[in-house]
Amino acid sequence: MKKNSFVEGSLIATFAIIFTKILGMLYVIPFYSIIGSQGSALYSYAYNIYMIFLSISSAGIPTAMSKIVSEYESKELRDAKVRTFKIGILIIGLLSIICFIVLLFFSENIAKLIVGDISNGGNSLQDITMVIFVISFAVLIIPFLSVARGYLQGHKYIKPSSDSQMLEQIVRIIVILAGSYTAIKLLKLNISYGVAVAVSGAFFGGLAAIFYILKKIIDNKTELSLGIELKKDKVTNKEILKKIVYYSLPFIIINITVNIYNTVDMSLIIRTLSKIGYNGADSEFIAGVVTTWGYKLNMIVNAIATGLTISLIPNIVSSYTTGKHKEVNRIFNKALQIVLFVSIPAATGLSFLATPVWVSFYGPSHYGPIVFRFTILTAIFCNVYLIAIQTAQSLNKYKSVYIAVIGGTLLNACLDVPMMYLCNKLGIYPFYGATISTIIGYLFSITFVLFTIKRMKDINYKSTWNTLFKLLLSLVAMLIVLSILKIFVPLTITNRIKSILQIALYAVVGAITYFIITYKLGIINELFGQNMINKVFKIITFGKYKGAKNDANKEN
Repeated sequence: MKKNSFVEGSLIATFAIIFTKILGMLYVIPFYSIIGSQGSALYSYAYNIYMIFLSISSAGIPTAMSKIVSEYESKELRDAKVRTFKIGILIIGLLSIICFIVLLFFSENIAKLIVGDISNGGNSLQDITMVIFVISFAVLIIPFLSVARGYLQGHKYIKPSSDSQMLEQIVRIIVILAGSYTAIKLLKLNISYGVAVAVSGAFFGGLAAIFYILKKIIDNKTELSLGIELKKDKVTNKEILKKIVYYSLPFIIINITVNIYNTVDMSLIIRTLSKIGYNGADSEFIAGVVTTWGYKLNMIVNAIATGLTISLIPNIVSSYTTGKHKEVNRIFNKALQIVLFVSIPAATGLSFLATPVWVSFYGPSHYGPIVFRFTILTAIFCNVYLIAIQTAQSLNKYKSVYIAVIGGTLLNACLDVPMMYLCNKLGIYPFYGATISTIIGYLFSITFVLFTIKRMKDINYKSTWNTLFKLLLSLVAMLIVLSILKIFVPLTITNRIKSILQIALYAVVGAITYFIITYKLGIINELFGQNMINKVFKIITFGKYKGAKNDANKEN
């Protein structure tokens, strides 16, 4: 195996993230057509429960393992490094078994907590119990995979870890599509059995990835200090255990809080819509769009933003530890601005094209585009939230992170039902209330973290506010052009092919308008620098563009 430099590792990790997210977004097109709206709701139950227990058993462990192993490796404490790996496996093993037992033996009780006594249509309690039972086996595999990945990352072996992520996603999708198609279309089994086979994809994907990782570890055990006699050092197992807990705890709390809320959100939406008068099938479907299927389309926005910012955030740590607060301010504002630059037009454009986008992925639906049109806007706030939280963690502002995450989630949960009833009373779709409460929760968390970071020396957001104002002007121009285009090319949806062609046309026109305006306003130059612009123009013009001589943003 070859060790990867920071830049090379960031590029590899970024590609893996974008690749897996795009695959995760695209496979839903055939999968949704196989299982339908009722099957999609059933899949959402299993997926959200799985994410909660996966967070409990493995969240933060790869990061903790990577940090500790890297630290001990640099200090040449190889025995402590290996013991960290072994202790991590023991901790993960214990947590995985506990989570597996809970899911296995209490799957029916969990199902009852989600849907309550809903009976007027929708999935049965037995079906929900079955898919939760099946997904429980994945909890035995994935956490061990996270420890192995963290150990490799700590040695700067980024490529094997990233390759395993892509392999896991590919195998998982093959099982989901082939399994559900065979069960439902060929064997003519009930949809619930097709969904049960699909959720087992998480187990088989993890199994394939862990075999790949183990082979890499065995083939390079000497470089990883495994299977050889090592000199004992003074680091105790108690110290190692404390470090693992200290580094993992923030991620565990954040992930558990977010994933528990997603499940609570689904339950609250289903129960509230049922009381308002929606039937069980529609209630389940709408909740599934909000918490799972709409979220998968949000990956379009999230994947791009993650890819653009992943190499910026780690630099905050090194700048902060060396006392370069002005550099922290520059990097943090740059990360915020890039996320806004991408997220605002992407999310708004998808909202504008909600109907053709939904039809392209899932087929015709009454509620799908209506729900998605508003929920996609949460992607903007989610991306800013993630950057803010990641930065606060990098700056060791853990107390503020806990308050922001838990406070925002509780506020979101408390407002869910009242906002849904309020929207219903005002003649607005009641499920929009759930999205409004989500945005309010994000705004609380973002505001709290930004104020916390602003208290630091040399931190201000003047450049970001200026950029945001220019971005909104560009967005208005883009929407005006798209609205004019809509007069000449109406969004009349008849089939999937026509939907895709309309999306392509509107996306090209919208993107060109947005980039021309932002370029004229100097935003692109400020964010990416003239050198990067020159490279892009050279590619577009096949090397004929000579480029501007000055670089207005040399610090990039």
